[in-house]
Amino acid sequence: MDHEDQLSVDNLSIWRGERCLCRDLSFRVSSGEALQVQGHNGAGKTTLIRVLTGLGRADAGEVRWRGQTLRRCADEYRGSLAYLGHNNGVKLGLSPRENIAVASALLAVPITSNVDAVLEKVGLRTHADLPCGMLSMGQRRRTALARLLLANVRLWFLDEPLASLDVAGVTLLTGMLKTHLTGGGIVVFATHQTMDLAPCPVKTVMLETSA
Repeated sequence: MDHEDQLSVDNLSIWRGERCLCRDLSFRVSSGEALQVQGHNGAGKTTLIRVLTGLGRADAGEVRWRGQTLRRCADEYRGSLAYLGHNNGVKLGLSPRENIAVASALLAVPITSNVDAVLEKVGLRTHADLPCGMLSMGQRRRTALARLLLANVRLWFLDEPLASLDVAGVTLLTGMLKTHLTGGGIVVFATHQTMDLAPCPVKTVMLETSA
């Protein structure tokens, strides 16, 4: 991955009705760095991440990828990111293998690794062809994590990524993030739980709602 990659935010302001979720927020995250979004429930962590992915709009300010505003590089930007939200985004009637194939086709994200090897890595080898509706919430989360490993994208946006994961799942995800960062990727994540990504640098943004 190329080290000129940078996600930058300049003077971003986001309002939800009459509440200001953030005002004049600015930061830079470059290749090999992570950004943790912190704040209490309702502070706007999910809203901020959606704005950063281009799925939501800010009331003021700019988000830039490699120096260009998202309006000017929308297609390139969409092809450079993966987003994992609160929900896993898996179809319950499809198997983990089928969900990966569908996601790859819909998002135009090329599969660059061996699917079976990745499913084994996330602990789903023996469940690869079962409908996700038959799997536990943790296994559905692992299906979503498999999509991250199979996508050759530079930016990972994760909203409460530890949800439904057991201790082994947390260890798996932590290792995934470290590998992505040491390979030059960028991770933006929001979680209430502690994640040790050392020695990778982690910046923080604290959201405190105000009137």
